[in-house]
This record gives sequence, structure tokens and C-alpha cells, in this order.
Amino acid sequence: MNIAIWIIQGLAALGFIYSGWLKAFQYEQAKASWGWVKEVPKGFVLFIGLAELLGAIGVILPQALNLMPILTPLAATGLAAVVLFGAIFHIARKEYREILVNVVFFTLALIVAIGRF
Repeated sequence: MNIAIWIIQGLAALGFIYSGWLKAFQYEQAKASWGWVKEVPKGFVLFIGLAELLGAIGVILPQALNLMPILTPLAATGLAAVVLFGAIFHIARKEYREILVNVVFFTLALIVAIGRF
């Protein structure tokens, strides 16, 4: 079971690193990839990106280094909340294609949170 959770942690971290990097450091590419980015303040997009990057680090490092490993499920819970709010945002905008991505990453984050608590 531990190996399965590590694999899920790795997949979640990779996805959040990609998404967070685009939002935080590749704003123009994020605008081209996701229509909603054009309609949200740039600072908010940057904030979401940084939260995703920090969450991705938190999903891996504390558990891997056995340094305050309680931070891993807390980071996963935070990422699940970010994705849940994103899904609500996309539902309100009728962006149903985006919601599937939210469901996948919410599920990964939730599995990590439950598995590591």
C-alpha cells in the first residue's frame, strides 16, 4: 500500500508542478492554454500557481525526508481544497471539460491525504 501511495504522490506532485509552473512563471502560456486565465487577475493566477508549487513540494518532501511527515497529508488536503474550489469555479462558468481535470487531481490529492493521515 505504501508503494501505491508513493506513486500517487509522485503523479499528483508532477501534475501540480506542471500546472503551478505555468500559472506562476509562464503566464502567457497559461493564458493560451486555459481560457479562464484571461478573465482572472494575474496576481490571483500567480497566487494559485505558487500554492500549487508549494503544495507539490509538501506532498513529497516531508514524507520522503521523514521531517515533520504530518505536513504531507496537510499539503495534500490543501491541494484538494484548491482543486475543489477550482471545480466550483469551472462549474459556475460551465467549463465542463476543465472539471474532469479537477476531479482527477482532487482524487489524487484526497488519496494522498487519507493514505498519509
